[in-house]
Amino acid sequence: MVVRTRFAPSPTGFLHVGGVRTALFSWLYARRHNGKFILRIEDTDKERSTEASVQTILDGMRWLGLEHDEGPFYQTARYPRYLQIAQQLLEEGKAYRCTCSKARLEALREGQLAAKEKPRYDGHCRDKNLPATDEPHVLRFRNPHAGVVSFSDHVYGDIHVSNNELDDLIILRSDGNPTYNFAVVVDDWDMQITHVIRGDDHINNTPRQINLFKALNAPVPEFAHLPMILGDDGKRLSKRHGAVSVLQFKEQGILPHALLNYLVRLGWSHGDQEIFSVEEMIASFDLNHVSRGVSSFNYDKLHWLNQHYQKVDPPEQVAAALGWHFEQQGIDVSGGPALIDLVLVQAERCKTLAEMAEKSQFFYQDNVAYDQDAVKKHLRPVVLEPLTALYERLQQVDDWQHDPLQQCINDVSAEFDINMGKIAQPLRVAVTGSSNSPAIDVTLTLLGKQRVLSRLAHGLQLIRERQQAS
Repeated sequence: MVVRTRFAPSPTGFLHVGGVRTALFSWLYARRHNGKFILRIEDTDKERSTEASVQTILDGMRWLGLEHDEGPFYQTARYPRYLQIAQQLLEEGKAYRCTCSKARLEALREGQLAAKEKPRYDGHCRDKNLPATDEPHVLRFRNPHAGVVSFSDHVYGDIHVSNNELDDLIILRSDGNPTYNFAVVVDDWDMQITHVIRGDDHINNTPRQINLFKALNAPVPEFAHLPMILGDDGKRLSKRHGAVSVLQFKEQGILPHALLNYLVRLGWSHGDQEIFSVEEMIASFDLNHVSRGVSSFNYDKLHWLNQHYQKVDPPEQVAAALGWHFEQQGIDVSGGPALIDLVLVQAERCKTLAEMAEKSQFFYQDNVAYDQDAVKKHLRPVVLEPLTALYERLQQVDDWQHDPLQQCINDVSAEFDINMGKIAQPLRVAVTGSSNSPAIDVTLTLLGKQRVLSRLAHGLQLIRERQQAS
């Protein structure tokens, strides 16, 4: 048997964290068993489905590297197939027309709730054998009354549901559109899906779908239902917890494989291992070690993993991802240090690529924005003389590298008998705009001689103006 899994999102909103984890687990299981991973867009909700949401799904999957082997398939393109199978079920006596009005169904539901019964269709039209007419009707599946639906879930174990708890679900609405439970069964059958991996909010649908598979004499796939992901406050993930769309993680500066590594550990474990390359995920993944407990999304852990990959990944790969963030900020990096060099000095200092780009803008801008608190604290008249002396020494440096630049600072510190920090911090504020940057010799080297001298001259002018004002 060739393992075939699928990811079947509805394009009615963003591709969110829970969906991405489902996609990841399905993708890993297929890759682990040399199988096929299918992407299916379940767009039967025409009112809510949008092209923008479809594109978000495709872009998000591409960014994460979760490439599909077949698809994307669209349910709206498969309507003739659904109608064909519905007609087959009708002819075989496994489905029937139902003309119950909305008012009757609402009254039935209210009465059942008042009697503290589980709301379900009462089979009013089940044995009427209604003919095809112009009267509005739906098509219902004739669910078995007797027996038990049993299946062994890879996560939740053996599950048994009595058929008398299941009603005759609608498979075609009055407008001819297929319902979710019907379309998904036809799709999984046609696409030869062997393993359905999805959120546990679908677990109640599974018995109904199994009965449909059996009515069609179709092979029943294996199931694995994944517990929900919650926010760190124990509530369902939403906007208040941060990113909603997977592409927002890209905007926040998270590397795609850092997000995958984080998500694979939400509800799955392989010993005590925390850090996984994609290859290690594939080699180790199995469904038997998926936990039944809910998982909590923790940004601190995600940022820790992201920083780890910023430090250990090939710097040229991190630099390529970092370049996108500078583009988003409208910053031209062609006139500054190579992004690879920037990554080597900033990866340890920043948790995300977005933070790295923000804290590194001064390397590429002609004019820096000065932190006024830093200016007030460090660009004081007391440092005018030593900073002027340093400016003159830096003008004479031909070999603009770490050691000669550090030596200039050391010489000025000795000449004026001051701690090196007393000269390095004012220098840092003058050339970067803030009191926070990589080591001063590294910062000067990456900025280049022209930018350093121009900004230092401006810093000296700020000190003189302050001196005159006082």
